[in-house]
Formats: sequence, C-alpha cells, structure tokens
Amino acid sequence: MAKSPVLPKLVGQRTKRREDPRLIRGRGTYVDDIALVGMQHLAFKRSDVAHGRIRSVDTSAAKAMAGVEAVFTGAEIAEFLAPMPIGTPFPSPDHRAVAVDTVRYGGEPVAVVVAADRYVARDAADAIVVSYDTLPAVVDLELAMTGRPTVIHPAFPNNLAVALVPSGTGVSASGTVDDTAIDAAFAAAEVVISQRMINQRLAPSAMEGRGVVAQFEPGKETMTIWSSTQNPHILKSFIAAMTGLGQDQVRAIAPEVGGGFGAKINIYGEEYVAAAIAKRLGIAVKWIEDRSEAFVATTHGRDILGYVELAAKRDGTLLGLKLRLIADIGAYNMLLTAAIPTLTMMMANATYNIPAIRTTLTEVFTNKTPTDAYRGAGRPEATYFVERAMDMLARELKMDPAELRRKNFIQPDQFPFTTEMGAVYDSGDYEKALDLALENAKWEQLKAERDAARAQGRLVGLGLAMYVEVCGLGPSSSLPTGGWEHSQVTIERDGRISATTGASPHGQGNETTFAQMLADQFGVPLESITILHGDTAVVKQGIGTFGSRSQAVGGTALHLAGAKVKTKMAKFAAALLEAHEDDLVFENGAISVKGSPAAGKSFASVAAFAYVPVPLPQGLEPGLSDEAFFEPTNNTYPFGCHISMIEIDRETGEPTLLKLVAVDDAGNLINPMIVDGQIHGGLAQGIGQAMIEEVVYSEDGQLLTGSFMDYALPRAIDFPRFELGVTVTPTPVNPLGAKGVGEAGTLGSTPSVVAAAVDALSEFGVTHVDMMLRPEKLWRLIQAGQNGKGGRP
Repeated sequence: MAKSPVLPKLVGQRTKRREDPRLIRGRGTYVDDIALVGMQHLAFKRSDVAHGRIRSVDTSAAKAMAGVEAVFTGAEIAEFLAPMPIGTPFPSPDHRAVAVDTVRYGGEPVAVVVAADRYVARDAADAIVVSYDTLPAVVDLELAMTGRPTVIHPAFPNNLAVALVPSGTGVSASGTVDDTAIDAAFAAAEVVISQRMINQRLAPSAMEGRGVVAQFEPGKETMTIWSSTQNPHILKSFIAAMTGLGQDQVRAIAPEVGGGFGAKINIYGEEYVAAAIAKRLGIAVKWIEDRSEAFVATTHGRDILGYVELAAKRDGTLLGLKLRLIADIGAYNMLLTAAIPTLTMMMANATYNIPAIRTTLTEVFTNKTPTDAYRGAGRPEATYFVERAMDMLARELKMDPAELRRKNFIQPDQFPFTTEMGAVYDSGDYEKALDLALENAKWEQLKAERDAARAQGRLVGLGLAMYVEVCGLGPSSSLPTGGWEHSQVTIERDGRISATTGASPHGQGNETTFAQMLADQFGVPLESITILHGDTAVVKQGIGTFGSRSQAVGGTALHLAGAKVKTKMAKFAAALLEAHEDDLVFENGAISVKGSPAAGKSFASVAAFAYVPVPLPQGLEPGLSDEAFFEPTNNTYPFGCHISMIEIDRETGEPTLLKLVAVDDAGNLINPMIVDGQIHGGLAQGIGQAMIEEVVYSEDGQLLTGSFMDYALPRAIDFPRFELGVTVTPTPVNPLGAKGVGEAGTLGSTPSVVAAAVDALSEFGVTHVDMMLRPEKLWRLIQAGQNGKGGRP
C-alpha cells in the first residue's frame, strides 16, 4: 500500500467552521427560501388590546379581497384544532392558537387569512374589524398576585399559575416542610443581607424570525412541515398529535436556523395553525414572522423577581440562604414556561457550600406575552440573585469579593456534590477558575487602577461573579419528551462517512465538531465526513438542541455509534489482512497492523469490501452502518468566573464597560475556537441584559418596546475586547468529558457588570442597582448621593 499523508489529530484543535462558507455566501436555505407550487400565505390578525372579550370579528371585507383563499376566526379554527399542549406537569388554562372569546395579551391572534401572496394576506388581515369589551390589564406582578385589578383565568384565583412551591433544606419529596435547619441558620447569623432584585424581561431577538411552511398531500395523507425550530423531532410529534396524523405520516425539517436562543424550542400556535389549515385545504401554506410580530408573538425571557436573604458569620462563613421567587410568566403556559423558574430554584446553591437553603416559587399570570426559555433559562437568574447577595455581603464585611467566594467554595474532593436543592454536581474546581480569572485580569493591579481613577474624580468600579449551571440536559426523568439523543454512522461504499444526529444545530457548529470527532475516531480526513441533521425523514430519532446538550449528549451518541461501526469495520479489515482485529490501527486514511503501516489497506478499500464481501467473513453481515442512543445518568455542571470593570459618567450617568475577563470550564473541549464563539455570544447577551435590554409595558398592557427603535440590542462598540481563559475539569457523566458551553457567557457577565456599576457608585452609598443600567437611573442615583440621600433617588 502506498504511504498515506499523515493526518493531524483534530479534537481539541481550533478548526474553522465548515458551515460558514455557505452561510457567508448566501447559499444557505432558510424557511423563507422554501417555495412550493400553489403555496398560499398566512397572515394573522392580532389583538391591539392587552385584555378584552371579543364581541365580534367582521371578516367580510377581507374575504372580498382578490387573492384571498380563506379567512378563519378563532371560533372556526377551534372546530378543527384543539387547545395547544404544554410540556410540563403544572396545571394550565386552555390556550387556543387563535383566541375564541377573550384576548389576554397584545398581539394574541384573533383571526387568520390565507391568500395568494404575503402582501395580500397582510392587507386582508388589516381589513378584519374586531370589536372588544376592554377589560383591566394585569401588568404589575405583585399586584397581580392579589387578584388585582382582575383575574385573567377564572380557574386560577389571584392569577397564581404556580403557588408557593417550597424547595431546599427541610423540604421532603412529598412537600412536607421542616423549618428547623433554616431557622437555626438565620438565628446564628451575625450578619444578614436582604435585597429585592428584579431579573427583567427580555426579547430573544434572533437574527431570523420564526417561520413555517406546511404542505399536506391528500393522496398520500402525509404532512411535511419546515420550521425555524431547535427540535424538529419534537415538532413532528406535536404536529402529528394535533392534526390527527400518525408520526410516520409527518416529516419535520429544520433547514438553516438563524439563531434560536431557546425561544425556538416552543411549538407555537402559528405552526399548529399552518399545519391544520394545510390539511384542511389540502394545500401548502407559509407564514413568516416580521420583526414587529416577533416582539409580541415570540416568547420573552427572564422576568423573575427575587427576594434574597443571605445569612453569614462576620468572618464571611455562609450559614443560610432564603430566596423567594415570583415569576411573571405572561398570559399563558407555553411548552416549558412553568418549568423555567424551577431551574432558578434548582441552582440556588451556586458554587458555595451553604448549609441551609430555602426557596419558594410563585408563578403569576399577567396580560403580557408568555415567557419561556431564553439563553440560560433560569440559571442566569439564580446566578444573578446569589452573586449580587454575595457582593453585598462582601461590601458589608469589607472583604475582597474574591476572598469571600474562595472561603465558601465547594471543594474539589467533595464532588460529586449533592446540593441542598437536590442537584448532584458532577465535578468542579471553582478555586482554579477564580485564580485564573484573577491572574488574567491582574486583579490587584485593577484595584489600584480603579483607586487611581477615583482619586481623579472618575466613577470606576470592579465586579466579580462566579457561576455554575446545569447543562447537558439529559436524564429522561427530567425532560417531558425524553432526555436521550440519537446518532447513526454509516461508512459509504467509497469510504466516505455520513452521520446523522438528533441534535439540531443553529449556530453551535456541530457539523464541524462532530466531523472532528469522527475524523479522529476513524483516522480519515475531515473533508470525507458529512453530518446530517434537522430532517426527521433522514435522522431516525432525536430530541433536539437546548440546554447546552448537543455536544455532551448528542456528541456522545455519535461517539458510541461510531465505535460500533469501527468495531465491525475492524473485523472486515482483519479478514483482508489476515490479522486480529485488536492489532489494527485506523490512521491516515488506512487500516493497518500495528507496526506495519505499509502492509495495510486503504480505508476506502475496506469499506468497498464490506459491501461486496466475497467471501463474507464468518459472523458478519454486509454493510457498515450502526446507530446509538445515549441516555446520560445525570446533567453536567460547567462553571466559571467573570470579572468586569466599568466607568460611569458623573455628569450623564452613561456607563461604559472598560474590561471583561471570562474564565469558563466546560470540561474537555472539542474545538476551542467554537467554544470562544459561543462564549462571545453569551457575553453579548449577558452584558446586553445588564446594560441595554429591557421589555417594558405600559399600565394598560401595551408593549412600549416593540421595535429596535425602543428595544436596544448591544453593538460591537458597546464591548471591550473580551479576554477569555479556560480551565478543564472533565465530567464523568459521558465518555467525552464534555459539559456544554452554549449558555455560559450569559451567567457570570450579568452580575459582574452590575457589581462593577454598584462599586463605581459606592461613594454615594449605593449597595444595589436593578437592571438595566439606564443612564437616567444611574444619574439619579448620583444626584441623590450628592444631595445626601444615600444613593436613593
């Protein structure tokens, strides 16, 4: 055999993303690029009041317009489409895809038009006249809990979707509560920090809005649905159930997806309506969300109020934590709405060994767009509440915030560590991450620079935050649709490799990282591998991409499937080489006996033999293809430390982020460049929440931030150059040792930036500032402090 070129090992290398060339050149296919013969377009008439009874819906003008195929009111849709299902066990009111008798948030659909093109459909929707009996809008979260000014869903008194669910120390699995430990912790405290904090509502704002194309073929009785979704297999299951079809009759395709950030986990009303109308009319229909719709029709994120109490000794030893959470979930439960705040409860232990923790959770209906997952999904909220309290405690005790944290860390030899909240942290070395962050930031030098700036009259502050999050979401006991992932690996006749994955990437780079893994596993060039995803007719099974699980769970399934195929291929190669399969080496595009590479066979020739095996080796079947399901035994728990430096203009209150240092530990890394990109994106969104972004409603429930004129997104000029570092603490949960990193940047950045702002304002007696850090808010705090009001405007 001719000598093969030496192939480099790729796992752990900064390999360029294979997806990018087609996306950068405009050669990707998104939902809006799908064009089918005879396809009609949908447009939704949406409520312009936040809360009201529908008196009448006049569709006559819309029906009379040229090019209009059909118009359906909510009552007519309800005749062939049931209320939307959810994915949590919590009680939930009926939620129709199109409102029948009452609207409960501005932007809720009340009718739908089917027309020849998008513009006719929109004009026809505008021509529909809806009359309402306006009802009081429930907007204020804490007022809503008292049933004022009204109750949104009659079956849920005082607007309580979930009422005071306790968790933590002294709470049994059956829900019985013993307050002995938490009361003792606070009784022994020498200092208690108490603070009301808000984690404000955000709009996910993916670059590509949502969209759906549904095609029903009456002759075959099959449905094909294209959607900008994070989980096509879950979409397939729900669409089949809602349209009365078998899962074998539905094909779901996620083409290129221009960002999801958790908001595209949901199965939305527009998808159900498109599928139901396509089936009813026997045609193909398309709906593409515009940006104005996205602000009201796509789920929002965060919006949790926290009352935090932290008990400690004067030497900084933590004794107890109380966290009372009140979540504004909007008007309805969506797929995972009710579950997201429970993750905030789950992660209340943070990175600290806190002997006693008590959390309670109340979820409240309001007349706003429903909330659901948004990058981090409950974990950034927990990190923010705990880290802000730790920072306040450090200030009260006059301790370095880094040393207070160091004093209370869970230690490496305590893992696996069962928290007071019942989570089992897999592995961790929090002090190592802290030390690297302090070193990279030059912490002592930064403090000197801050003090020198203050001596010049400038308002400069430093912030530090630790985080740990739950990722690699996997055990089926914790997920309503299953927590496994699936992959199939096939060696083609010509020696190329094709692999399918149930993970559905939309920016994660799995076409690259998964190919890197297989290239090393089989010793072949990266260019000879194709990763297939997003089409349920091609990928047999899958769960999807969310909760930073695609590498830890999907990548492991791929690894296991590859191992099965490699074992079988080794048997075919052993027959050709008259060697024992255990003595074979896969490298440089060939399979050879250890120590005798020249006597080997090319990878392609062994693949060809497997499909024309003459003679067929005993005990083997022809072909090289196998699959694997991977069900993890636990989630994974990546962690890190973020440090920031901020300056606030004394005259205007304008904040400027001067420095951001992030050290993250996601276990073993497949592609550090892609990891950096994921962290950059998370940092942008975390900093955006701290400094720039907030969804705001008026007292009558009207969205005031319904465009990018009013809802600001961070720009490149809003950031310093991010300074990144990594530590590596592998997880024992999967054979890759990978934990997940897609959401990490959103966790540590937000509390560290707010801590820096508070530090900058400390001369005015400010101990806490709620997000976002509006210049006006900061200016008022400065003015109040200068006027002797102790930092209270």
